Amino acid sequence: MIFPFVWRLMPGPVWLRVLLLLMLIAAIVAVLFQWVFPWVTTTFNIQDQSVEAVP
Repeated sequence: MIFPFVWRLMPGPVWLRVLLLLMLIAAIVAVLFQWVFPWVTTTFNIQDQSVEAVP
C-alpha cells in the first residue's frame, strides 16, 4: 500500500507526521477543487445535471 510508504518517508515524531499528513490531504483536496474538478467539468461538458423521471 502507499500509506505505509508515505508514513516511513515523513520526518519527525508521530504528532508531526500526523500534522504533516493532514496538511498533505488538505493540499490535495484544495488542488482538486481549485483546478482539477473545474477542468473536468469544462472539458467533458458535464455542467447540466438533471434526472428525468421515468413514467
